[in-house]
Amino acid sequence: MKSSFVRNAVIVGAALAAAVAIAATAVPSGPNKIMFPAGYDTGVLYATVDRYDVKQYREFYASADSVKAAREGRPLPYGTTLTLVPYKAKADASGNPIKDAGGHFIKDELVGIFVMEKRQGWGADIPADIRNGEWEYQVFTPEGKVNDKANLTACYECHKPFANDDYLTNLAKLAGKFPSAATVMAKTGANDVAISGFMFGPARVAVAAGQAVTWTNADDSPHQVAVAGKNTRSGVMLRGQSQSIKFDEAGMFPYTCGLHPGMKGTIEVVKN
Repeated sequence: MKSSFVRNAVIVGAALAAAVAIAATAVPSGPNKIMFPAGYDTGVLYATVDRYDVKQYREFYASADSVKAAREGRPLPYGTTLTLVPYKAKADASGNPIKDAGGHFIKDELVGIFVMEKRQGWGADIPADIRNGEWEYQVFTPEGKVNDKANLTACYECHKPFANDDYLTNLAKLAGKFPSAATVMAKTGANDVAISGFMFGPARVAVAAGQAVTWTNADDSPHQVAVAGKNTRSGVMLRGQSQSIKFDEAGMFPYTCGLHPGMKGTIEVVKN
């Protein structure tokens, strides 16, 4: 059954990976309401993804009931547990990921277990400015113990902008609507940026004030542009989709992917 599911990025989102970063947290690390999801791998493997930026192979699991609800357009039921399972990609002597016959990473050492869970009444003790409805998050070590160094606040902050999608960064994949087979038309204009292999290319673009920059996603993962200092985010881009942002003021504007903060770029805006 697992072989029938496409290999893409999804739902739980890369935001959960950021949970292991060192940072001051508004949500305490350590044990909380979420217990280790024993038997998670007996559920539905609804997607996999090769993360080129961190050299990981990732698996995404949910219960059949949760997948069914998403694909019928219904709210995810209470009790939904979404589990992200990252592995280090098997690498050659130079540290480059080794690929299988299908061109995908081969999983090696387990990194940890990342969980988001929805229960009635949950979230009430989470600070209101980052609360994700009734979802809560937890990170476990490969041994199944709570990761006391996990920055759980990062999970809430990354998923917060997706309230309209029940706080899921890629509801399209869980719902079976991700356009995995979409043809991506390359754009090579001076103001165009391609997103491929979890990288922005070119990483630095210069435009005149008043012009827009257009990003086009060629990955089997959703992406979103988040411009630092402007409180500006593009819409989420699925494979083959584009988003544009207009820059009116001169200056240097660094940006990241709103879902994968390790992806970085810069827009240089010059006066006319």
